[in-house]
Amino acid sequence: MSTPYPFTALVGQEDLRLALLLNAVSPAVGGVLVRGEKGTAKSTAVRALSALMPEVAVVSGCRFSCDPASPDPGCPDGPHETGASGSRPTRMVELPVGASEDRLVGALDIERALAEGVKAFEPGLLADAHRGILYVDEVNLLHDHLVDLLLDAAAMGASYVEREGVSVRHASKFLLVGTMNPEEGELRPQLLDRFGLTVEVAASREPDQRVEVVRRRLAYDDDPAGFAGRWADEESAVRARIVAARDLLPEVRLGDGALRQIAATCAAFEVDGMRADIVMARTATALAAWAGRTDVLAEDVRQAALLALPHRRRRAPFDAPGLDEDKLDETLEEFGGQDGDRGDRDEGGDDDPDPDPDGGPGGGPGGQPEPDDAPRVDGGSAAQPESGEDREGGEPQPSGGGGGEQTAARAAEPFRTKVLSVPGLGEGAAGRRSRARTEHGRTIGARRPRGTLTKLHLAATVQAAAPHQRARGRSGPGLVVRRDDLRQASREGREGNLVLFVVDASGSMAARQRMSAVKGAVLSLLLDAYQRRDKVGMVTFRGSAADVALPPTSSVDAAAVRLESLPTGGRTPLAAGLLKAHEVLRVERLRDPARRALVVVVTDGRATGGPEPVALASRAARLFGADGVASVVVDCESGPVRLGLAGQLAGELGGTAVTLDELRADSVAGLVKDVQNSGQSSRRAA
Repeated sequence: MSTPYPFTALVGQEDLRLALLLNAVSPAVGGVLVRGEKGTAKSTAVRALSALMPEVAVVSGCRFSCDPASPDPGCPDGPHETGASGSRPTRMVELPVGASEDRLVGALDIERALAEGVKAFEPGLLADAHRGILYVDEVNLLHDHLVDLLLDAAAMGASYVEREGVSVRHASKFLLVGTMNPEEGELRPQLLDRFGLTVEVAASREPDQRVEVVRRRLAYDDDPAGFAGRWADEESAVRARIVAARDLLPEVRLGDGALRQIAATCAAFEVDGMRADIVMARTATALAAWAGRTDVLAEDVRQAALLALPHRRRRAPFDAPGLDEDKLDETLEEFGGQDGDRGDRDEGGDDDPDPDPDGGPGGGPGGQPEPDDAPRVDGGSAAQPESGEDREGGEPQPSGGGGGEQTAARAAEPFRTKVLSVPGLGEGAAGRRSRARTEHGRTIGARRPRGTLTKLHLAATVQAAAPHQRARGRSGPGLVVRRDDLRQASREGREGNLVLFVVDASGSMAARQRMSAVKGAVLSLLLDAYQRRDKVGMVTFRGSAADVALPPTSSVDAAAVRLESLPTGGRTPLAAGLLKAHEVLRVERLRDPARRALVVVVTDGRATGGPEPVALASRAARLFGADGVASVVVDCESGPVRLGLAGQLAGELGGTAVTLDELRADSVAGLVKDVQNSGQSSRRAA
């Protein structure tokens, strides 16, 4: 076994270390979500925590880590004899992003269950993590069906495995720790709320601190055991402090004054539900125990709010997590000290808990995310127009080499869009947009299993085995089932797609009111893509060329940022935009051949600039029809006189056209229509 990097050797990252230590003191806090850029010691810190956790007492021989003091009466390995106990180190179990459902919850031998009536169960990662740490690196990339299982286990403290009437249940209570890079996409709100605390980490910009990070890492890589030995005393001291804080925790008093501050803070920041209040109370209590106190002070409540509330106050997918500290201080001051609790902080703020495990309890809220570091859904961060010279439908004169650039228009208010889906039946990653063959969903048939059987089709299996019972010498009531008789259930669910936006940013779109409406429509489609678990990409064209504004990614937030700052002006190189989008799809198809694409072209259909721009755009559009790519054109043309160019473009793409008004789900004209593809692509998808 490799020697883990010592927890106390980490440089900086005080908030991260404090959040992990508080969960070590009180696992009831509910785990930690660590958000941050690449290379900020997120995974290193989590893996180092397990070495500090106290050993756990277990029933000897129990695969499910039952506590000898209160064994699980429904344990599959039970009933347990009294006195058969031992101890082992706290486990840290890693859940890979690409794990199967059976690997997470365990596997049941269906063949033996049918033929012999035996519950032959192989425990999964949820059983291994019971009374330990379940760590998910890149948790935002976890498939939805695994997220659902995690949510169930976290809510009920148990894991259930159901297979055609045969069920196994075992206890599964764990400390959930996840790390993620927000650039790669956000978490589902339900899972986000299950994390007790969240911290935002970033690499230090101080040269001396960066030098120390590199120096320690190189020393560890050269001699891991020797490096760990040099930090052994510090590790032992923190381990002992965790044990002492756990022993003190039941004696900590959470007075009415602190409770009032917690409730007022949660109400002031309009968090949903009551989980935030409970988590804040547990965190403040753990902070007091970590500091060696039996009373919860106002600084404990403040620090608990900074750790427990930022990810719970997100009001929309594109809002950045964060907390207004001035508002927090005002709330705590208004509701502090009403019941005689020792909850007032000194004016200088020097009594804030110090999160350094070697220097005493918890410090200031270093490293918290800025409250406005990402655009709001309403586009509040976009620049305002400086003049009113743009006219509806007008095209500004280019300056220099096809410039004529305008300041970025503010996006209009987003709305709920109609459902756009790819025709046919796909086999892509689980999502919520288009029909697909999936492991979850309604059963539509049966087939022979390819590899390990995961979803048994009972009727088809019995039907396959029944004709051979006499030849197999069946004599008892049990059905004689062979491996060749087993049938896998074919199921239909929904998949996520690659939604590639091709946005016209030319002068013909530059009228302030029109571009605002266009950005609002694209922002609405991005919001829909976020909810349906799609990947998104964005190609823009203006002047004389097209650019990949955003390569395909799971981070819809990143697309919203690029959209907000999108300038307009110049000619309309429609062909260049379509050809660039075609190239993006070609490359992405090589990377992820199972994920089907939906191309959304946002334009008025005009093509200008260069020789024969209309004919060239027509040829480029027909490439999509030849490749069978599903597409829709959002017609941005407005005014009393309309040329219908967007409709012609949609026909050449082999797709359909919708106006901005029809894109709205509540529009009278916007009846829900799936994207129509060419007859050839429909036959290929089927």
